[in-house]
Amino acid sequence: MLLSQKLRIAALATAVMTFTSGAALAQKKYDTGASDTEIKIGNIMPYSGPASAYGIIGKTEEAYFKMINDRGGINGRKINFVTYDDGYSPPKAVEQVRKLVESDEVLVVFNPLGTPSNTAIQKYLNAKKIPQLFVATGATKWNDPKNFPWTIGWQPSYQSEAHIYAKYLLKEKPDAKVAILYQNDDFGKDYLKGTKDGFGAKAASMITVEESYEISEPSIDSHIVKIKAANPDVLLIYTTPKFGAQTIKKTAELGWKPLQIITNVSASVGSVMKPAGFDNAQGVLSAAYAKDATDPQWANDVSLKKWNEFVDKYLPGADKTDGGLIYGYGAAQTLAKVLEMCGDDLTRANVMKQAASLKDFIPDTLLPGVKINTGPTDFAPISQLQMQRFKGEKWELFGETISGDVAPE
Repeated sequence: MLLSQKLRIAALATAVMTFTSGAALAQKKYDTGASDTEIKIGNIMPYSGPASAYGIIGKTEEAYFKMINDRGGINGRKINFVTYDDGYSPPKAVEQVRKLVESDEVLVVFNPLGTPSNTAIQKYLNAKKIPQLFVATGATKWNDPKNFPWTIGWQPSYQSEAHIYAKYLLKEKPDAKVAILYQNDDFGKDYLKGTKDGFGAKAASMITVEESYEISEPSIDSHIVKIKAANPDVLLIYTTPKFGAQTIKKTAELGWKPLQIITNVSASVGSVMKPAGFDNAQGVLSAAYAKDATDPQWANDVSLKKWNEFVDKYLPGADKTDGGLIYGYGAAQTLAKVLEMCGDDLTRANVMKQAASLKDFIPDTLLPGVKINTGPTDFAPISQLQMQRFKGEKWELFGETISGDVAPE
């Protein structure tokens, strides 16, 4: 054989090897719940029960993925969004998540709502190595990649938020007598701890009342009467929406006018402030990381225009004053970004890797200056908030965007 022929054959063999190894590198990788045509996403949400005001979040996410599918899906794959009602009940949450994993065979469990529910499913999902992705709760414990590498948060932590309230009070009302009303579970206790840590050495002298309630109580009016008797001048309302509305309303009925600060998760105009009565809600404070759709300052905001068009088309008639519509859209947009980053490697390990690789990602709904950042040791995507005051029928932002300074324990 001539040398030239030998060289051509050798070159051809090299080319074939290069092509086949390249094809192997570009091979699609799937875990259960993903294929060439579909990505199956699981979700649980309290569509009923004491926290049913949050149900709109799941409906918004479902509508968002319908919009994505109408546009051709993500990397050519349609999203199959399977969502179940857990009634804000931990045993029901476990039952529904097992169904999602073992019967529906979803790729991930996305944005499951509630601290009690997520606590109940965390060990199960981590043992199964299934992403518990962008949980809809701000408990600090979701930022624990060492012990729970398959669980990642989304919104700012409750302790970070409580730190911000404590900083505000130390500056504006350093001699305040503070009452704390909190839900008797991990959700409320996280706020309680964050407040005490934020006050530091002054916690003992400033906090005069700590009153807890159970999520199963139909009304917390008796707790408000009890707190008022101690005559504090600041009331920290660490509650979920139903009880937040009850607190503001009862405080007004009693003719009592402390400075009231309510959790971000219960700051919805539509599901909290309106039922509480706009007159009763004047001057209430909270903190925000997302835009308020009713605020005129965003009237010409390009990003929020996209949100408005989405709601008009996919959730016609929905109450745009309900913060859940903003929340669901922002969370769903974050998931869509992660799935896009995954490309053709739709393994659960790669989903977690990409979720922990977000750099300065800004969903359409976040306030200016608030960005999503994650890393292998940072599973807390959002850490900035801005104080806001309720005036008229809307929230007014004031001050600077503040970073919460809570490190994982």
